[in-house]
Amino acid sequence: MNKSAKKDLYEAPDYYFIDELLSEEHKLIRSTAREWVKKEVSPIIEDYAQRAEFPKHIIHGLGEIGAFGPTIPVEYGGAGLDYMAYGILMQEIERGDSGIRSTASVQGSLVMYPIFAYGTEEQRRKYLPKLATGELMGCFGLTEPDHGSNPSGMVTNIKDKGDHYLLNGAKMWISNAPFADIAVVWAKDESGKIRGMVVERGMEGFTTPETHGKWSLRASATGELVFDNVKVPKENIFPDITGLKGPLGCLNQARYGIAWGALGAAMDCYDTALRYSKERMQFGKPIGGFQLQQKKLAEMITEITKAQLLVWRLGVLKSENRATPEQISMAKRNSVEIALDVARNARQMLGGMGITGEYSIMRHMMNLESVVTYEGTHDIHLLITGMDVTGLNAFK
Repeated sequence: MNKSAKKDLYEAPDYYFIDELLSEEHKLIRSTAREWVKKEVSPIIEDYAQRAEFPKHIIHGLGEIGAFGPTIPVEYGGAGLDYMAYGILMQEIERGDSGIRSTASVQGSLVMYPIFAYGTEEQRRKYLPKLATGELMGCFGLTEPDHGSNPSGMVTNIKDKGDHYLLNGAKMWISNAPFADIAVVWAKDESGKIRGMVVERGMEGFTTPETHGKWSLRASATGELVFDNVKVPKENIFPDITGLKGPLGCLNQARYGIAWGALGAAMDCYDTALRYSKERMQFGKPIGGFQLQQKKLAEMITEITKAQLLVWRLGVLKSENRATPEQISMAKRNSVEIALDVARNARQMLGGMGITGEYSIMRHMMNLESVVTYEGTHDIHLLITGMDVTGLNAFK
């Protein structure tokens, strides 16, 4: 355990009494997740991040608090919760660490969701209950070495061989890849249509080399998916979904979770800076008594409050099945942008202490540099909003 680990004193900011908009069930889910993070994540996360290792022993706990596929129906092992609950869970987990939230997001939004939404009944029964508990862990293969923001250019492909498909290609920057039991993979068939499928660890020709040397998401396992003539049984293919609609539907789920999650990181940085500003003495008084420090704190809590209202409204729309992909896009970009700004300002307030592992801020700041890029970069999300409001496509 990290010797400098301090007691987690986190108190969530709620300047506009947004708690009054939440149900008792939502608050109960949040308090359960918050206590779990304080007990199981905060004391160990700095040490795991320093060692660039994912704490696998917390997987069972993530399953127990309902972090894996909370909106999946109970009959398939999920919790059958609404999207507000899902957002709240992601916020609390990322308050602890973005890498841990990434693991939960991938499992719920990018593995369980497509199996539930696009899979056969046999696939649902086979995989979902074990994914919900963490007995099975999954990953999502879309991004390729040469195709990130433009997934339609993918070169990973499948060829029909009668009773099976032959899968070839590679995916990159895949969270959970090094330890995943299954991968939801997207590849082009002979006609050029994108198809989804479940690839299982142990299938000959399927390897998952780990990505090393990251300065961000260090407590998250990242790797590649390499397919060298992998035989994928036909019953592992998603039957009816074709084209980019499948993977983009999954990304909407994940982006929604990130919109809430990144805000959790922002709230943690603000809370840390606020507490520090009242304790740290300079020139005979707490630094929180100086105008420039109050300016930073006032701007932080203003942006956090605006973002809290945005994701709350998005949660209502998502639970009513009315949230558009473009609305989700806006919230993802906004939450990550303000989280990065809050982290940077909080880091400055802590001076030299802000770069140490004694506080969470620098770790959040480094993690958020990945969050601003994955599931659609900051600039791509700006263009999605731009296209939505003008009706003109600036991508080409």
